[in-house]
Amino acid sequence: MINTVYRLAATRRFEIAFEDIELFGENAVVRPTHLSICNADMRYYLGTRDPKVMAEKLPMALIHEGVGEVVFDPTETFKTGDKVVMVPNMAVEGNEFIAENYLRSSKFCGSTMDGFLQEYVSISPKRLVLLPKNMNMNVAAFTEIVSVSVHAISRFDKIAHSCRRRIGVWGDGNLGYITSLFIKKMFPEAEVYIFGTSYEKLSDFTFADGVFLVNDIPEGFWVDHAFECVGGNGSPVAIEQIIATVLPEATVSILGVSEYPVPVNTRMILEKGLRFFGSSRSGVKDFQKTVEMYDKHPEIIDYLGNIISSVNTVRNVADIKAAFEKDTRKAFGKTIMKWEE
Repeated sequence: MINTVYRLAATRRFEIAFEDIELFGENAVVRPTHLSICNADMRYYLGTRDPKVMAEKLPMALIHEGVGEVVFDPTETFKTGDKVVMVPNMAVEGNEFIAENYLRSSKFCGSTMDGFLQEYVSISPKRLVLLPKNMNMNVAAFTEIVSVSVHAISRFDKIAHSCRRRIGVWGDGNLGYITSLFIKKMFPEAEVYIFGTSYEKLSDFTFADGVFLVNDIPEGFWVDHAFECVGGNGSPVAIEQIIATVLPEATVSILGVSEYPVPVNTRMILEKGLRFFGSSRSGVKDFQKTVEMYDKHPEIIDYLGNIISSVNTVRNVADIKAAFEKDTRKAFGKTIMKWEE
């Protein structure tokens, strides 16, 4: 079976390649229907990654956030037409102590192997999760980033002490919105407070118990634990403010990605006895838990729908490029590509 792959060949330039897909192996064949553009995809598209990294990885098909319909599954785990979310993390080994998303040997779509920007995707049925019936596929498209938040919150639940009166989330972007929403659903008795830089963005956090501009936090305000969802150049300030705001023996989850080393106030970490842990990507179990949350709390879908910036019909390379260019101009939210034949 001939497959069309849309690879980024250079900054802002896609090219088409044709590859054969084995139909009678162990992999299922999925036709992507809805894809979501991530900040990581944009760093490749705009060429803001290190030139050495760009040279090593391109050409490569982007996109690690996507859903689709099963075309064929030789294992009969899924039926033709089943709507599924594709797990981009491809583990090649197991480990008793290290999760699949942290194993250095694991491959990741759109980073160390071709992503989902293809006509068809050949993927193990073990890396597929069935979506609920009548699921909003535009929201389902960015289930991967949602699963990253669910993964971090699940780890937090195992690490942090049980006094969780107030939980703070630093970051008013997509990751901060998703993380704080799921904290509220997973720990309904906790008060959740959001700290950001844009009052317009903060006004969208209607489910939170309170929001603050980072330069206008009430004196003496405290939280028991915190999640950092800022990343980039804002990480140092956010982490410094978190250290000052959390109570002693707090647990701090780091989720924001920074390209450069971030200075940290170790003196206050020691004085307060703080626990810091990082989380990255997610595994099949996190996707399964995320989909269970969709089913259990259908209102989540409506909240997540609020952060969709645009839905773009895509049929060819020109349409793909137009969607990526639109994403460069968005102020907030997720850019969705809807494949149409």
